[in-house]
Amino acid sequence: MLGSRRPRRRAACAAAVLGMLLAGVTAGQATAATPAAATPAAAATPHRVLFDNTKAETAGNADWIIGTSQPDPLGQDATPSAENDWTGALSAWGVGLQKTGDYALKTLPSGNTITYGTSSALDLKNFDTFVLPEPNVLLGAAEKTAVMKFVQNGGGLFLISDHTGADRNNDGIDAVEVINDLMTDNSVDSTDPFGFSVDTLSISTDNPKAIASTTDPVINGSFGKVGGSIIRSGTTATLKPADNSSVKGLVYRTGSSGNTGAFFATSTFGSGRVAFWGDSSPIDDGTGQSGNTLYDGWNDPAGTNAPLALNATEWLSGATGSSGGGGGTCAAAQLLGNPGFESGSSTWTASSGVITDDTGEPARTGTYKAWMDGYGSAHTDTLSQTVNIPTGCAAALSLYLHIDTAETTATTAYDTLKVQVLNSGGTVLSTLGTYSNLDAASGYALKTFNLGAYAGQSVTVKLTGTEGSTLQTSFVVDDTSVSVS
Repeated sequence: MLGSRRPRRRAACAAAVLGMLLAGVTAGQATAATPAAATPAAAATPHRVLFDNTKAETAGNADWIIGTSQPDPLGQDATPSAENDWTGALSAWGVGLQKTGDYALKTLPSGNTITYGTSSALDLKNFDTFVLPEPNVLLGAAEKTAVMKFVQNGGGLFLISDHTGADRNNDGIDAVEVINDLMTDNSVDSTDPFGFSVDTLSISTDNPKAIASTTDPVINGSFGKVGGSIIRSGTTATLKPADNSSVKGLVYRTGSSGNTGAFFATSTFGSGRVAFWGDSSPIDDGTGQSGNTLYDGWNDPAGTNAPLALNATEWLSGATGSSGGGGGTCAAAQLLGNPGFESGSSTWTASSGVITDDTGEPARTGTYKAWMDGYGSAHTDTLSQTVNIPTGCAAALSLYLHIDTAETTATTAYDTLKVQVLNSGGTVLSTLGTYSNLDAASGYALKTFNLGAYAGQSVTVKLTGTEGSTLQTSFVVDDTSVSVS
């Protein structure tokens, strides 16, 4: 019977946990909107790309714009055929997209604010991809919320860094800090949402190589095969797949692989996609406004930088088929039934007492949540639901997870929660994430997993909590979604 739970821990401990959770809510740790509640940035043809120019992208010798006619580069030349038809160090990138006839490009001019969900024609909701080319000014709190919600609801985000210390406008902030700040201090999810962090490095020169792949849509996009890139004073990223299983390194610094030294990486968040590039030199076409000292990395024969930039834009915009979805033909939808558990056990298959309104663990929103384990004795709880993911769609599983524990160890995972995908026969296809008593923290944290590989299949999303013989650990889940776009 819902609401009837076995005792889990001493009342004093339960009260302490309740206090921590409520404090987390007060601090803003559980105020992010549920992914399914907002309208996604749906892909369209032509695919809509917005380049930012509000964060000192033209300070110093930088000229990271596709054209001086802003917001519409077509004001300078409506039918560009060469990079010099538009003025800017990113003009080759812009013209390369424009010439296909499949893209509509705009620039967010200096003096504007990044927004999502407003009536502005340059609001992110009107675009499929947002490019931040070496931003040199921190995004404001509302701007960070706008960018994160844009991605969470289906948008593509292209983050381009430079080496640490590349402070072109002398405000004490460089692109490394801007990007890391976006990911670690926002109101939507500051718990490593994309599964990577930008390294504080200044690598003078290298010719990093691409991974061997015949299927990755960025490596094998319609603009050409990517073999590698160039670093001419840049940095890399450290990948953290335990935080976001979709993160993937595509181009690596010489001698690096796996989770370190990723020069170009991709990830997903909610229903959206993210790409990271560790240097602005590869996107510099050597042309631009008078007075800037530029470098033609776009055409540098040591890398295949043009195909990398263009393929990545194609993928971010939903313009290609891939394991992450694509094609822009999917109707945006949220597939899980009863995602916040407010209808009790409806549509879910769960162990007895898991879906509950027991106030010993507060729900993130509403009254009900899924409370797994927490008995302080050997116990296993499960929670699952089957979904049909449409063919050709991008898909992502999101859930909010809170973990509290009475365990005192800082090294041993006595109690675990696994997030898995199973086929119709019950075979585990993938373990998307594993959490334990070592991950205990106040408040709820958003966890996001890429399900694009299962497009066209009926799969079961299953959570299994396993508790040891002594000292409780509670895994509490709320506000779930499987979003497709």
